[in-house]
Amino acid sequence: MNPSELKYTETHEWLNLEGNKCTVGITDHAQEQLGDIVFVELPEEGAELSKGDVLGNIESVKSVSEVYTPVSGRVIEVNEKLLDNPELVNQDPFGEGWIAKLELTDTDSLGELLTAEEYRSKL
Repeated sequence: MNPSELKYTETHEWLNLEGNKCTVGITDHAQEQLGDIVFVELPEEGAELSKGDVLGNIESVKSVSEVYTPVSGRVIEVNEKLLDNPELVNQDPFGEGWIAKLELTDTDSLGELLTAEEYRSKL
């Protein structure tokens, strides 16, 4: 995925929108701040989440951080590769390190997302 074409949150999640579905992960900046990631807690498939709900947790050698849902939706897929290879979030946060895919249930919050340029200006 091209990071310049994604949408972002102020809490360092990215979102790739494809129709009424989206892929969610954490930004390169976020994974750098966390350091070496040792565990990723994924959401349950089928879970209904509202914007701002906890999508999962990422544990690094430094700390545990929550990942927030950037939009309201239903979890339709989780990246099970992260269970055995949590370091994928460090190695490829915009690709193999994605966390979950959601089917949107509410598009109202899409306008609150940041462009890549807006996100970079807040770092």
